Amino acid sequence: MLAYLVRRLAWGVLTVLGVLLFLFVLFFLVTTPDDVARKAVGEKAPPSVLEQWKKNHGYDKPRFWNPQHPADTMLAEHFRRMLTFDFGRSDADDVPIGERLRQGAGPSLALSVPLFVLGLVVAIALALLVAFFRDTYIDRSGVVLCVLAMSVSVVLYIVGGQYLIGKVLHWFPISGFDPSPEVIWRFLALPVLVGLMAGVGSDVRFYRTVFVEETSRDYVRTARAKGCSEGQVMTRHVLRNALIPILTQVVIAIPTLFIGSLLFESFFGIPGLGSMTVDAINANDFSTLRTMVYIGSLLFILGQILTDLAYTWADPRVRLE
Repeated sequence: MLAYLVRRLAWGVLTVLGVLLFLFVLFFLVTTPDDVARKAVGEKAPPSVLEQWKKNHGYDKPRFWNPQHPADTMLAEHFRRMLTFDFGRSDADDVPIGERLRQGAGPSLALSVPLFVLGLVVAIALALLVAFFRDTYIDRSGVVLCVLAMSVSVVLYIVGGQYLIGKVLHWFPISGFDPSPEVIWRFLALPVLVGLMAGVGSDVRFYRTVFVEETSRDYVRTARAKGCSEGQVMTRHVLRNALIPILTQVVIAIPTLFIGSLLFESFFGIPGLGSMTVDAINANDFSTLRTMVYIGSLLFILGQILTDLAYTWADPRVRLE
């Protein structure tokens, strides 16, 4: 396993370097430092102001090659900053990006972690229930409801939830955020409920397919022959052997736990990393966007490695070689 882990980490490092190179090419070949400076200080700014802004942000250096100082280029500076987590300052307002990450991580985690945990528990429980009554009207009705839930846009869930629960019933605030322990749950309850409604359809349908497929395995017939009840078969045997596809599905959501949800944070006024990313897109803040994409790729690669390790826990037959 150690050799496999070292090999995976080596490939992960190469992937990160490739992502950084792609980010640089995407941001600095499509647009020029002059374009970035004009969007930051204004189209009518004098040349001296543009040059000073580029100098302050490191955009005055050659992009790829500097004959006098080969290491003094925008590409080298880009790799150095990203690999050392020195993200610099925002192109829009000169606020340190690291400070904004620290401020936005808390609200994003406060929303995404409960939504992730509750969504996983509810989806697996409902999928087990539907799979338990497979080939019955409960199963068929559940599949139809899941397809209907998947067909509705997330924006419609958000707007409908805000109108019905927030405006008509007045149960929770429509938007806003207060980190105080006494009231934070009131601001998170509505987005969590809406998030559960928006995601439960696709999750239940996926997990139900996995569980139904597992019920046809030989070990399930053996468990039934030994006298295990159908409930014991579903919870003790089917669920345990279906963990590998579940873990694979879960790893996709790992980056969003930190980065946050763009739509939910924007619509519900939560000052997390998702809304920060939306603000960076609207303000053409390339440095912040580079940072968010880089962090997301790091978390995804780390999640892939942790998932491979979790396979050995979920199924002892799996050997990492």
